Amino acid sequence: MFTGEENLQLLTTPKRIVITTHHKPDGDALGSSLGLYHFLKKYNHTVHVVVSSDFPSFLDCMPGREEVIIYPEQPALTGELLAEADIIFCLDYSALSRTNVLEPLIANAKGQKWMIDHHLDPENFADLVYWDSNAAATAQLIYTFIDDVLKGGEKIDAAIATCLYTGIMTDTGSFRFRNTTSAVHHIIASLIDAGAKNWEIHEQIYNSSSERRLKFLGYALLNCLEVIPEYNTAYFAISKEDLSKFEISTGDTEGLVNYALSIKGIRLAALIIDRSELIKLSLRSIGEIPCNEICKKYFSGGGHLNASGGSSSSDLNTVVNLFKSILPDYKEILTRK
Repeated sequence: MFTGEENLQLLTTPKRIVITTHHKPDGDALGSSLGLYHFLKKYNHTVHVVVSSDFPSFLDCMPGREEVIIYPEQPALTGELLAEADIIFCLDYSALSRTNVLEPLIANAKGQKWMIDHHLDPENFADLVYWDSNAAATAQLIYTFIDDVLKGGEKIDAAIATCLYTGIMTDTGSFRFRNTTSAVHHIIASLIDAGAKNWEIHEQIYNSSSERRLKFLGYALLNCLEVIPEYNTAYFAISKEDLSKFEISTGDTEGLVNYALSIKGIRLAALIIDRSELIKLSLRSIGEIPCNEICKKYFSGGGHLNASGGSSSSDLNTVVNLFKSILPDYKEILTRK
């Protein structure tokens, strides 16, 4: 879906632009934001990337990371930039609530909102919408927005390519998820040709764990993993005491749910974490098992068919028991040969 195309004329002269993304940015959120940041700077726009929270340290390798403005560290500057922006890009989220503390600042800003995203059920808040739920990543859409819509493909340099490669790589599980189409591989080839060093990006993202993170991983696999074979399901339940014991920081639990899904025969996996203020859930599945439906119906969340998230204000045990209680409703699809 592409609406509000007539607003593109705003980019013909230098503008004040702010790029925003969702709370607790992941590789796709930050990669798409910084990729677009570097591109727009080439046309003499005044561009800033602002985020509502910190993000995993393994993303620090992306070009331009030092320019990212983190709201809790610079709240006054963030508010000023959003209030004065001519255009606010809304990347990798389809609902303003996903920006957490930035929501009222974005909602009340006078500048146009331009949404580029691949999540389901987009809200009607944007003046320009470039949306495709079939896209593997928002970074993929940023590439096509630059190349097909803005006709600026020749401007994609090594910095832009590195950021977009990171976004696509992380949201496709290193190109192993079902959303990795031939079109994705063609884009990846173009990004490598433009200067993305694929081997370095993989090394920086996946081989930069701290000692405590690896010890936490071992602890979680030994003590927190539960398998429910009759429903081909496995889950981790992580308490706030577990997080404190290993001094877990943002990004340290990234990818943990995939270990549960990697067990032979498992078709649905969950990571359930007590984050003190809320219980956070991440679901992953194989085939047609609807993670997005489960998260939307039971855990105030949503996402994609095979990868979704949610939350609950109940305690950890209650949420675990609720998750287990819904499995009989999906037994037929969970056990289908």
